[in-house]
Amino acid sequence: MSTRQLLVSATVIAGLALGASSALAQKKYDTGATDKEIKIGNIMPYSGPASAYGTIGKVQAAYFKKINEEGGINGRMINFVSVDDGYSPPKAVEMARRLVEQDQVLFVFQSLGTPSNSAIHKYMNAKKVPQLFVATGATKWNDPQHFPWTMGWQPNYQTEGTIYAKHILQTKPDAKIAVLYQNDDYGKDLLKGLEDELGAKAKTLIVAKVSYETSDPTVDSQIVQLQGSGANVFVNIATPKFSAMAIRKTYDIGWKPVHYVNNVGASIGSVLVPAGLEKSVGLITTAYLKDSQDSAWKDDQGMKDWFAFMAKYYPDGNVKDASNVYGYAVAQTLVQVLKQCGDNLTRENVMKQAASLKDFAPTLILPGIKINTSATDFAPIQAEQLARFDGKQWVRFGEVLGK
Repeated sequence: MSTRQLLVSATVIAGLALGASSALAQKKYDTGATDKEIKIGNIMPYSGPASAYGTIGKVQAAYFKKINEEGGINGRMINFVSVDDGYSPPKAVEMARRLVEQDQVLFVFQSLGTPSNSAIHKYMNAKKVPQLFVATGATKWNDPQHFPWTMGWQPNYQTEGTIYAKHILQTKPDAKIAVLYQNDDYGKDLLKGLEDELGAKAKTLIVAKVSYETSDPTVDSQIVQLQGSGANVFVNIATPKFSAMAIRKTYDIGWKPVHYVNNVGASIGSVLVPAGLEKSVGLITTAYLKDSQDSAWKDDQGMKDWFAFMAKYYPDGNVKDASNVYGYAVAQTLVQVLKQCGDNLTRENVMKQAASLKDFAPTLILPGIKINTSATDFAPIQAEQLARFDGKQWVRFGEVLGK
């Protein structure tokens, strides 16, 4: 072969290699993503019985504004389309269809509430659109085999119920347990965790179970009924509005059980302040995020950054509301996922990267707790710690429980 032929062959080979390399590095997009934008859908109860949670959508919008001002993610701006479903499952279906079919978002992020997410669960998976980091702790979000397009974020309710049961068995062997729970998948899921851990003893230890509907004006009658059971332990499984009512009524009628309040109904700002701080002393809950009112974090850089963020980007937000810590931490997790996506912003890769988080720690997560996911594990956070309210702040105690 002549020198000229060798040079031509080498050029052709180099060209083929370059073409293959370019193909591998080619940007990939699905609906909702471009060179300049990532369009994200969100469904929140800005109105209705769970409207206290609406601040989560607001703090996330503020966080994404901060990210955009800092240059976006891999040069792309986040277009956060947040809509209101009023905590109504039929409305959630309507909003999900709007976001996917009309607004054409890349995925739906942090849709809130077990009833609402249950209503759109099959639709999102049929459409193969990620239903990512849903704002509910129902156990069923960790089912990649049957619902590969849906993933939770927070610890699941059954795990939380298990933790309460373990603590009751250890500290109150003579327990007579009364339970208030929301009459839907959320309430029943946490109750199941409690009952499963109590095992055969559940039938004798649980002396009363009463549910409420989100349409109920109060839970006063339920609390009076539970007090009448003679219970000395009260497990309060309720969203903020009803949790506050239950705390206040329990105190006002002079009932003094060991009172457990589920994590989603334990915010100082949206629950304990309305209920009355003096009426909340001694409450027990679980925690997996830092409490903005806990003096233990006054020199913590993550908390300092959060306070500065709130002052600049969400000044109307309540810094005592745990939902604003929660929303910020989930948004940080999503940003990590999108960074890992690089230039492959397909729906399939979004789910792949969400299922590839290794020891990720949002700046406001408790020490000792990390986020880990895999193709067979769609439960990002699986550990919590018990905390007791002292009248001013939640004081953590005991070991971190879970993974």
